[in-house]
Amino acid sequence: MSLAVAAGCALVTLTSCGEKKRNTGDIIAPKPVTVVKKSVQAMSGYKQNMAFEWLGQKYTFAVSRSADKALPLTQDEVGNKYYDNTIEVSVRRADGTVFFSKVFKKTDFATCVSEESLRTGALLGVAFDRAEGDNVYFAASVGSPDRMSDSYVPIVVRLSRTGSLVYGLDTRLDISSRSDEEE
Repeated sequence: MSLAVAAGCALVTLTSCGEKKRNTGDIIAPKPVTVVKKSVQAMSGYKQNMAFEWLGQKYTFAVSRSADKALPLTQDEVGNKYYDNTIEVSVRRADGTVFFSKVFKKTDFATCVSEESLRTGALLGVAFDRAEGDNVYFAASVGSPDRMSDSYVPIVVRLSRTGSLVYGLDTRLDISSRSDEEE
């Protein structure tokens, strides 16, 4: 038995001395994340043409968006810089003659958007909405240039049969999808 007791004591001694925990007081903190600002970005350009009927005649609506490096820079919510856009809109008659043509900048909509939107936002788009009575309606927007953002101001542009423009905030709710579901 003494041999068994001696072996047991030796085993206890080896296991108790084998590993010591050291408490150094070090705290492991996450490495600070450095935010890398991107270089000045440009929103993608686009072009669109579509035909529509107005006052019994056929017309073509054409729109083209492009970054304009001559305009002041805009920025998104986190401060990334973007070039602002200009948007060229034309409405042509069936024979190809120009009824209306204009290059829009966000300053054209200064009466519809806040000073903050004018300072930091970009002209996002102009699109055909409808021809109704003596007017053609376009939807325009000024807002964050980040394509993942949904921060923008919706604007209605009304073009009269005489070629004059009126701008206003779009306060209508888009309920067409709800109406389709209810029917």
